[in-house]
Amino acid sequence: MAGRLHIAPLALERLLPDLVAETRLITGANLAPRRPLSMLRLEDGRPRLVNAFWGLTPPWLQVLDHAPHCARAEALTARPMFREAFAERRCLIPVSGIYVWKPQPRFKQPFLVTRVDRGPLLLAGLWCRFQTTLSDYTDSMALITVPTGTLLAPLTDRLPAVIAPADAARWLDPQTPQADAQALLTPAARELLGAFPVSRQVNDPANQDPACAHPIGPMLRHTEPQEP
Repeated sequence: MAGRLHIAPLALERLLPDLVAETRLITGANLAPRRPLSMLRLEDGRPRLVNAFWGLTPPWLQVLDHAPHCARAEALTARPMFREAFAERRCLIPVSGIYVWKPQPRFKQPFLVTRVDRGPLLLAGLWCRFQTTLSDYTDSMALITVPTGTLLAPLTDRLPAVIAPADAARWLDPQTPQADAQALLTPAARELLGAFPVSRQVNDPANQDPACAHPIGPMLRHTEPQEP
C-alpha cells in the first residue's frame, strides 16, 4: 500500500513535452493522504498539471475519513466507488519515491522505493469532482495499486502502478478502451525500481525534514547474474 510519498522538484517537461502546467508541482519530503497533491490529467488533448485532494471523494460520500487514498487494480471495474472514474477520469501522480515499511521483530523499518536512476515516477490514479455550487468544486484522487514484484515483495505486498511516459497519453485518454488501460496496470519492471532504508523519523507525517529520504543503507535492486 502507498501511505506516504516523496516528491522532489521534477523536470516533468522532459517526460511530457506537451505538458500544460496550471499550477506548480506540490513537493514535500514526507507527504501523507488527506492533503493536496499535484496530478496530471488530459484536457483538450494535452496533459495538464493540476492539484487535487488525496482521497477519492465522490459526491455521495458522507464521511471524509472514508475517502480511499488507494484503489486495488483488481477492483476497478467491480466497485462503484471506482468504476466510473476508471472509465472516464484516469490521472497520473508524478513522484520521486514511495515510502513502505518492512516488518521487523521489534519495529517496522521504513524504505523509500525509487527508480534506480532516481528519476521521476508516474503513478496511475483516478480522480473525481465534487461540485459544491454551480461554479465551485473540489477535485480528489486515489492511487491505483498492484501486487509487488519479486524484488520488493519482502517490503510490501502492494505498490502503486507505474505508467511509462510512452504510455501516459494512452492511460490518460478516456477514449482508450478499459481493457487496454487495465493492461497497463502491472508491477513495474524489476530493473526499474529499487529501495533503500531510511530513518524512522519518516514515521511521523508531520516531519518534513529532507533527511527523511536520505539513505541509511545500500539500495536493494535487481542485479544481472554474473557471467560464469
